[in-house]
Amino acid sequence: MKCAFVSGASRGIGRGIATALAANGYALALTCEKNIDLLHDFCHSLEQEYGITTCGYACDMGNPDAVAATVEEIRKTFPSMDVVVNNAGISYVGLITDLNVEDWNRIVSVNLSSLFYTTKAFLPDMVHRKSGAIINISSMWGNVGASCEVAYSATKGGVNAYTRALAKEVAPSGITVNAIACGVIDTDMNGHLDATEKAELMEEIPMGRFGTPEDVGQCVLGILSSPYLTGQIITLDGGYL
Repeated sequence: MKCAFVSGASRGIGRGIATALAANGYALALTCEKNIDLLHDFCHSLEQEYGITTCGYACDMGNPDAVAATVEEIRKTFPSMDVVVNNAGISYVGLITDLNVEDWNRIVSVNLSSLFYTTKAFLPDMVHRKSGAIINISSMWGNVGASCEVAYSATKGGVNAYTRALAKEVAPSGITVNAIACGVIDTDMNGHLDATEKAELMEEIPMGRFGTPEDVGQCVLGILSSPYLTGQIITLDGGYL
């Protein structure tokens, strides 16, 4: 039985990734921070549709103790993990001068430090088995930066560097590490945009539409089908950049 972990899976990109993995026979351990009832309903629907085993957990991915405790619970059902998808993330849109230290630290902990926490938890078993795949969900703004999203851009740039460095470290153990730098994906994270702003933004995207969580899910499957692919930041933006 193939097993995958996906953080931030109750909605949006994480939900799209989990659905793609379930459709391909993966048993799933999924987390969310707050929407645990929604996550449990999602788990049930995946079990009914695809006949897989799922477990859902409430976990603050920016809290190392919470991550460690959650992984211990996960191991009771899934002793080993074949795929780890670090998707949980938060954003802040506004001037850097209006961002306080608490919010900065929170963005860093959820978007970047969480990768370290899951690596510490899942990697030793992968190294022991000489097999595994880690996929980090990044952003195109981690490649080029976005005005009024300095903290978010900085953390996603860190995700990219983390991905490249870890890939080199664990490749001799047969483990791949890649990232998907998402463009504008149609999720709640873009809820601050009004209809006019969305239309104007869409006109700038050569493919003429926003990406979908399903697009990201298919990209994850593509990465998993390529065992020689590692250390790559795959930009999924419809040609925007």
